[in-house]
Amino acid sequence: MRLHTSLPLDRANSIIATALDLGRKASLLPLTVVVLDAGGKLVAMQSEDGSGLLRFEIAFGKAYGALGMGISSRLIRDRLSERPAFQNAIAAASDGQFIPVPGGVLVADSAGVILGAVGVSGDTSDKDEYCAIEAIKAAGFDPEPANPDPNWRTSSLSDHYPAST
Repeated sequence: MRLHTSLPLDRANSIIATALDLGRKASLLPLTVVVLDAGGKLVAMQSEDGSGLLRFEIAFGKAYGALGMGISSRLIRDRLSERPAFQNAIAAASDGQFIPVPGGVLVADSAGVILGAVGVSGDTSDKDEYCAIEAIKAAGFDPEPANPDPNWRTSSLSDHYPAST
């Protein structure tokens, strides 16, 4: 007898390898990729050389938050942007393991059953999300959201942070 696994290690590793490859092809900053099963357990993780120290926690929080809410982290951001008190409550309820920005993508089978989630961190959230979505598709699963933001290529960190003077 053995336990049923919602997202096997070989498929998780395939998602990670593809996400990292997509990041290199798009000349993204160094990425960290986390794959969680449906119960929120870490299945696999890789962090590229040069990826920041907190990138694991951010990628994990994106994936964990998506699983916890049952929607992608992009949709969490969009739905809760005007509700900071609720965002804070979710962060407290999850012991801080909740990052409400794109890059946390649900992994579903062809019947729509959620098998886990992928979190990516390292570049802009839209670029992180692109890598997760396309890697999930390449592994034969259905991502939620189904497609990256159409403007992912042009997102930039300078769009989010004012220039220093």
